[in-house]
Amino acid sequence: MDPEKQERIINAASKEFAQKGYDNASTNEIVKEAGISKGLLFHYFKNKKGLYLFIFDYLQEMFREKIYENINWNEKDLFIRYREIGLLKFELIKSYPETVNFIKVAYLEDSNEVKSDLEQRQNILIATAYQKLFSDFDHSKFKENIDINKAIQIIFWSMEGFANQQQEKLKALSMDQVNPEETLVEMESYLDMLKEAFYK
Repeated sequence: MDPEKQERIINAASKEFAQKGYDNASTNEIVKEAGISKGLLFHYFKNKKGLYLFIFDYLQEMFREKIYENINWNEKDLFIRYREIGLLKFELIKSYPETVNFIKVAYLEDSNEVKSDLEQRQNILIATAYQKLFSDFDHSKFKENIDINKAIQIIFWSMEGFANQQQEKLKALSMDQVNPEETLVEMESYLDMLKEAFYK
């Protein structure tokens, strides 16, 4: 597909899905805003579900690449990595508000037509992120009596729990009501506690 045309479709569809959710989103509105025919849309994406999952995959991959490209992987301190990722995520929220709105709604989507597909994708994303984040870091920073594998699990579970808590808060908020700086400060307070518990 022509890249400019693809971008128009992605922008129009992510906006429509973010505002109305999967079930209530209209492909008529999407093609109207994208300036294409409905026949062309379904030629490329087959149906509404195919379009929705393509956009979810495309945007997640885009964000994953941007985060991975901008993380200093030479930094072996696990907690500094977490902070860098948190900062990058908030920069992406500022730079791509409409796109982030779509991802936020997708994580909360409960439509039976796409829910299981989204859950499978989210589980893969979490597993991939876990492997990437914890594959290469400085073990020597941990206290000598600490079981490092269990410590990693506790850190991961804690930060995933924090992320899930933030998602629950987002259910009742629009993106302009979100205070990224406040969330980052709260995240850092948990990281500091975990660091004190496990590092020398």
